[in-house]
Amino acid sequence: MAVAGYPFRRRIYAFAGTVFCASPRQPVGDDDRTAYFSHRSAIDPFAISALGLTGPGAPDTARVLALAALEDHADNALLVLPRCTAMSLFGLSEDELLDESAAGLFIPGNLDAALAYLETELAIRQGGGTAPARRLLLVADCEKEAERIRTLVAQRPGDLSAVLLGDWPAEQATVTEDGVIALPPAFAHLLPQHFPAMSRSEARDRLRTAIKVQRPMKTAYPRRSSRR
Repeated sequence: MAVAGYPFRRRIYAFAGTVFCASPRQPVGDDDRTAYFSHRSAIDPFAISALGLTGPGAPDTARVLALAALEDHADNALLVLPRCTAMSLFGLSEDELLDESAAGLFIPGNLDAALAYLETELAIRQGGGTAPARRLLLVADCEKEAERIRTLVAQRPGDLSAVLLGDWPAEQATVTEDGVIALPPAFAHLLPQHFPAMSRSEARDRLRTAIKVQRPMKTAYPRRSSRR
């Protein structure tokens, strides 16, 4: 039953709270950059259970880690990307991709909806209610939900990791404009010392490509565009 309800739960939280998506406090990413990179990372976006990113290169690094989960771990990972973050990091509009679905990507309406979904999902897993499940990666501005996120990450180690922008009070890495990352000593061996630059334009293109690759097969029933 829990497995059957998995897509339905995602659908509910995708629309929940969209109207209340807060605007980013400052621009993250530079849409004017035209350089494109063909980089495909070999990094593990799940290597650190919860990592805050600061510095001018933080948005690029967050994009790289998000796409690493979506592209390199497509068969066993789910990227949870609140719409506010999708807008700021990938340049999506408020209603873009609402009708799209992909096995490895979930865009809930806002951070609260994302955390509510994760709380439900982890509670079901805790009760043994699912088959072998995808690893979860939350990429988001932590806003004022740091404690809630910390509780979730600690609930089932290995099931959920988080890459966090904003005022994350725990482990943080500082990323320079050139992509040099300074990690806490205990985590220095877990990620590369340098991350490539990645514009919002490239990240958006790769996000769309990943959705096309992972898009589930359409049912035999035609969609009616005339409703409403």
